[in-house]
Amino acid sequence: MDMSTFTKQHKSQWSELEQLLARFSRKKSTLSIAEVDRLTVLYKTASSHLATFRTYLPQNETTQYLNHLVSRAHHMIYLDSNKSSAQLRYFFGQHFIGLIRSRLGFVAVAFGLFIIGALSGFISVWNDPLNAHALLPSAVAQSIDPSQTELPRGDLHSPIVSTEIMTNNIRVAALAFVSGITLGIGTVYLMLSNGLLLGALAAVFVQSDKGYVFWAYILPHGIIELTAIFIAGGAGFYMAYRMIVPTAFSRKYEFLLAAKESAQLLLGTVPLFVIAGIIEGYITPSTMPLEAKYGIAGATLLLLAAYYLYGLRSLKRTATLSL
Repeated sequence: MDMSTFTKQHKSQWSELEQLLARFSRKKSTLSIAEVDRLTVLYKTASSHLATFRTYLPQNETTQYLNHLVSRAHHMIYLDSNKSSAQLRYFFGQHFIGLIRSRLGFVAVAFGLFIIGALSGFISVWNDPLNAHALLPSAVAQSIDPSQTELPRGDLHSPIVSTEIMTNNIRVAALAFVSGITLGIGTVYLMLSNGLLLGALAAVFVQSDKGYVFWAYILPHGIIELTAIFIAGGAGFYMAYRMIVPTAFSRKYEFLLAAKESAQLLLGTVPLFVIAGIIEGYITPSTMPLEAKYGIAGATLLLLAAYYLYGLRSLKRTATLSL
């Protein structure tokens, strides 16, 4: 690579980033939303250029210049406490959606494995109900009583139940992400095993003619919860992929970059788990009509789709501004 030509091609972007940082650092200066978006785009671009210079000219003066420029931009975007709300808006409004879009194939793999597990569990228990004792934890298998599904679990305990559910789901997602270091084997297991559990449970309730009730109690929180788990699983698979498939950069660099981006994906799922935990703690055990619960499930699906589409529009607008 001709680094002199590379420098000439991108020097104007570095200068623009410097100018925005100079304005951003003034206490009385304010930037428009478009300028903040532009600053973020230039920061990511400069970070990519820095990685290139570190690979080909690690001791070059331009490498040191870019390192300083990227550090300033990073501090300005991520560490300035006075702009924390803008950082959060950017992360959840664009960056998180952008990560999902770029890792959509890996998220789809996690979803596919879960569906395979769910179908396997359902078919196994449907063909032989005794298989429920082999697929489900013993305490769960022995205590399942579909006829008791519609009884309220007690509103006084809802905050405790919500917290326990939320904590457990975040733990599952974290394990799915961390299991990426096992070359994805652990993540495969988690997706399949969680699918098996849901499929086996569904078969038990469908066989007792309680399938309509069962899904009314699962879907309101399950749509958000499973979406977050699939995203975390996709993050784990992407990290494993970068460990296996070589690129022009070193494996260490690719792994660290993949781990950072995957950790950001996992972080983005936390609010989804909080919402799912609240729904499961308060709405799932309530005595509201089953149709209302299905309505809530549909609303969560529509809101997730609207959130994703809004993020894509924001990304497209930012990309247009960067041209």
